[in-house]
Amino acid sequence: MNFYVNMQHFLKQLIKVLSVDNIVLEYRDPLLGIIIIVALIFIISFITYSYGIYKERNARKDYRKLSLRFELGKLKEEDYVHLYKTYNLPFDSILLLASSFLHKGDYNKAISVYLTLLEHVNDRVKKEELLELLGTTYFKGGFLQRSKEIFLRILKFSPHNKNALKYLLLVSEKLKDFKKAKEIASCLEELDINMKIDKIYLDALIILNDSILSFERRTELLYEIFKEHKIIERIFVSFLIQFNKPFFWEHIKEFDCSKFIDIMWYLNFDDIDFNKVLDNSFLLEVYNAKGHLKNLEHSHDFDLDILMLINRHEHKINATLDFEFICSSCKHSHPVFDTRCPHCHNILTFNVKHHLTKSFYEPYQSLQ
Repeated sequence: MNFYVNMQHFLKQLIKVLSVDNIVLEYRDPLLGIIIIVALIFIISFITYSYGIYKERNARKDYRKLSLRFELGKLKEEDYVHLYKTYNLPFDSILLLASSFLHKGDYNKAISVYLTLLEHVNDRVKKEELLELLGTTYFKGGFLQRSKEIFLRILKFSPHNKNALKYLLLVSEKLKDFKKAKEIASCLEELDINMKIDKIYLDALIILNDSILSFERRTELLYEIFKEHKIIERIFVSFLIQFNKPFFWEHIKEFDCSKFIDIMWYLNFDDIDFNKVLDNSFLLEVYNAKGHLKNLEHSHDFDLDILMLINRHEHKINATLDFEFICSSCKHSHPVFDTRCPHCHNILTFNVKHHLTKSFYEPYQSLQ
């Protein structure tokens, strides 16, 4: 910048010395006037060109410093504003930068970008978009209370924001405020979103987590829901096996055990009612493959059939079943069961798949 000021001062002095009045008075030769004009044009062009090069070099230095910070992961909050305001980097490009942090699992950096931009963005639509991204990032990072506050803030000036309501429902569910989650589900229904499964699921969770109700009363209420809506089958079975096994075995014929084969596979030996198993063809195959029974030679399921053959072999190999859970909605695979897919957030969409694997556990050892 000092270079530019010095050159300006030099130019002014030159023009003053070579003023037209002085030249005209002392020299009347038109050729000399042309030479002076050409010289002035050359000098001005040279100064302008030199200043352009000077600016470009400074800009390159700035970009090098900035890129170095990116490489070292030392980008400061003011740098995001600098990118947005000084270098006119598009708003969407800044969001892309934040999403790259998000995909790497660096939630703090992504949050830092959103918070910094919020202070400098005035456009209402962009501000709402930033708040949504900030809320979802807080949610993914496990900052549930902060996420809740952000979505409530969005709903104050945009009460029909469906995405904010959906995430607020998820947050309420994570915080085990199931009644509030059901209220939000009703709000989403008013916005023409099908929340039938969500409300059935939340009704089941409200009953399961009601500590005032006895286990017998919870069983009765869940059984009534189950008879109408089979979708809660696994939730109901998990509850029964933990708190009311006699009811489970008494009503075993009403359940499709193939949908929760992992639960039956890991069930404690002492918790199995083998009298009921003998009347259930699927469980009969499962527990023959497990080695608890030896009254079948073959199974319709390939993996179970192989395990039966291994059990009959004189040199027994330690083999067992391993399970994975595939979401029928987004097709993502997960190693453990969850009532809500952590990827697409759909409810009760996991299908259990099994395959053979080497066993690292002693026979009859339960994982429960």
